[in-house]
Amino acid sequence: MKHATGSADLSVGIRYGAEAKPVLGGVFKRGFDVVAALMAILFLSPLLIMLALLVKFSDGGRVLYAHPRIGRNGNTFRCMKFRTMVENGSEVLAAHLSQNPAARAEWNATRKLQNDPRITRVGAVLRKLSLDELPQLLNILRGEMSFVGPRPVVQDELDMYGPAAVYYLQARPGLTGLWQVSGRNDVSYGQRVDFDQYYVENWSLAFDLLIIIKTLPAVISSRGSY
Repeated sequence: MKHATGSADLSVGIRYGAEAKPVLGGVFKRGFDVVAALMAILFLSPLLIMLALLVKFSDGGRVLYAHPRIGRNGNTFRCMKFRTMVENGSEVLAAHLSQNPAARAEWNATRKLQNDPRITRVGAVLRKLSLDELPQLLNILRGEMSFVGPRPVVQDELDMYGPAAVYYLQARPGLTGLWQVSGRNDVSYGQRVDFDQYYVENWSLAFDLLIIIKTLPAVISSRGSY
């Protein structure tokens, strides 16, 4: 789905019945996000610079990759990541799926591949440790994302949520979330949707803090990641 604004964004929210929903957590959640993101950027600035240089000098390509994702109330935004794939990723993926029926079935079911031919060597390490997600701290500061919430999805994935899409659209997408600390890709997409719905229905600031605390051990163990 191409980046859209105005009535195009609004139509996504109306389609799933979420256009008028209040933002999850209100001013308390937003205040925590801003303070925490600023502190994280300051503390992690040496690491962020090092990773940017590593990506740049690995193949000479772009450092950052921004992809349109569906946010709160159906608003699309450019989700930031350190680039982990080859520059011609779309062409590489299309060729791979056309030649590998098993990979095509895996992609259709999960929108991910266990052995993704697009991922660079540096990108594989960044993904394994979830370091590629760190530029999303900027998305948090801009109000497009939150520290904790459902992971941002594209339109095709939102269609897979069915009636539960209304819960996804009520929250800002998160840098981490209940899915990340509950198995990630070791669980089915349907279970991921259930996690997102449960999170929205049971949100509290204490719940957010608990998920953040559990995120680091999950990343260190690389549980369910690829």
